Amino acid sequence: MIGARVFCITTILQRSSSSIFFLPKIPTRPVFRLSPPAIRSVITMSTNTSTSTSKNQEELDSIFKQKKVVRSTVRKSLKAMDPSLRTQQDDAIQNIVLEAPWFKSCRRLCAYISCKSLNEVDTCKILSQILQHPDGNTMAQKKLYVPRVEDKNSNMRMLHISHMDDLIANSMNILEPASVDSQGNEREDVMQADEPIDLLILPGLAFDRCGRRLGRGGGYYDTFLKRYQDRAEEKDWSNPLMVALSYSPQILEDGSIPLTPNDVLIDALVTPSGVVPISPRALERM
Repeated sequence: MIGARVFCITTILQRSSSSIFFLPKIPTRPVFRLSPPAIRSVITMSTNTSTSTSKNQEELDSIFKQKKVVRSTVRKSLKAMDPSLRTQQDDAIQNIVLEAPWFKSCRRLCAYISCKSLNEVDTCKILSQILQHPDGNTMAQKKLYVPRVEDKNSNMRMLHISHMDDLIANSMNILEPASVDSQGNEREDVMQADEPIDLLILPGLAFDRCGRRLGRGGGYYDTFLKRYQDRAEEKDWSNPLMVALSYSPQILEDGSIPLTPNDVLIDALVTPSGVVPISPRALERM
């Protein structure tokens, strides 16, 4: 069949040798050619971008190495703490929080659940006080959200709980809320709440009096804090007061904690010797 079509076309061309045979015009895209100076300019821009990216990555790698050194030093200090001193500081820090006007007046808050194996400042007394439905004359009724780690990609949610029995141990033996309650209902996520939180009680491995906080390297809290700040901006809410709890060995010299663009500064520290307000908001409220 194909041979027949070729034959037909050849015959027509032979018979029409005295006439002109027009082929249909096929549209083509214009070809743009860069002049040598323009090519050099593009190459230069690409090289500069590549060099800048490489330099930024080197700086980040250097910061991560510095953080690793600081973490190792602080972990050793925490491990060496006398157990009786740790207990004294746990009690002192929690009592300071419970007696503070900014804590008593808050209505909605996020707080971490302390883990003994991580040498975190104890929060059991604070959480129990919140969840036991205190007398309205001494402390306002509060709505509490606590962390639940979702995966290994720094994703963490803050879910509402009403009782300590709502907590279960995860694979790391750290207490956290189940995603559903005893009736099988999804727990309220603070990111879907209709009202803003007033206070965030944060853990950490090291701090300074400039507001720098060094976590344990997972990025869970910094990721959550960035997301909540975006949520607050979207809803036109005020950001919550971010307060970290710290043993004495965790407080380092100002500027000794390296910072990356993803690190979120805290507003205040609570130490065994008292509250350290840092940001203008904390100075105003504390």
